[in-house]
Amino acid sequence: MTRTSSSAQALSFDHAAADYAANRPSYPAGLLDAIEEITGFPLAGARVADIGAGTGLGTRLLRARGAHVVAVEPGPGMAAQFRLDLPGVPLVLGDGDRLPLASASVDLITYAQAWHWTDPDKSVPEALRVLRPGGALALWWNDSDASVPWIAAQDARLRRLFGAEDRPHDPLARFRRLPASPCFVHRQVEWARSVPLRTHLANLASYSDFLVLGAEATEAFLAEERAALGEVFPDGTVEERYVVSLAVARRREP
Repeated sequence: MTRTSSSAQALSFDHAAADYAANRPSYPAGLLDAIEEITGFPLAGARVADIGAGTGLGTRLLRARGAHVVAVEPGPGMAAQFRLDLPGVPLVLGDGDRLPLASASVDLITYAQAWHWTDPDKSVPEALRVLRPGGALALWWNDSDASVPWIAAQDARLRRLFGAEDRPHDPLARFRRLPASPCFVHRQVEWARSVPLRTHLANLASYSDFLVLGAEATEAFLAEERAALGEVFPDGTVEERYVVSLAVARRREP
C-alpha cells in the first residue's frame, strides 16, 4: 500500500484512534530481542523515547521489557487514546523533525511505523542530538508478508484501488529508503497472528490511505474484500503473516 508523507495524511489517524488501537497488530518479542542484540544493551532500565507513538503499541512492549519510556506523538486524537490505554506513561505532543526532548537525554529512540512521516534531513540530526553517546536509533515497520499468495493478491487489489505502480514484491524496500547516514544495521523478523475476518478488515480500514479515501469507497472495497477472503478463509479466521523490518543505528562515542 502506498502512503504519502503529507502531514494531513499522517494526522488522519486522529479520526480513527480507537479503531487503530483495537485492530492494529502489535509486534513480536523477537523484535525486541533483535534491538537488544544490535544495540548491545538491555532494554530493562534504558531511557527510551518512542516517537510517533500513536496509541502506544510499541510503547507498551518497550515498557514491558523494563524500559523507562517517554512517548512523543503529533496527533491530539492519537495522544488522547494513548493516555486512555497507558495513563502512567509520560507523553508529550511533538514530531520527529522537532523533538521536544533535551540533548543527550535518552539511550534509545524508537520509531514504530512512523519514520516515513519524517523529513530525514531534520529527523536524523534531531535523533543524534537527543541520544546519549553510544545510544541508538531503532526504526521498524510491520508489513504484510507478500510472499504469501493471498496477501500478494490482496496487495495487487490495493495497488489498483490507489493507483499505485504494479511492481514485483521487494522484501528489502524499507531498507532501500533509509538515508545513507547514519549507518544502519538491518534485521527482519517474521511472525503471524490469527484474527476474525472483521478484525482484519478493520485493520485495513485504519490505514491512512483509506482514512483519506472516504467512507463510501472504503466500504465498497471492504465488501469486495470480505467476499474474496471468505473463500480463502471459510471459517472466518484470517491467518495474517507479517515481516518486521528493523533498522538500528548507533550514535558514536566521543
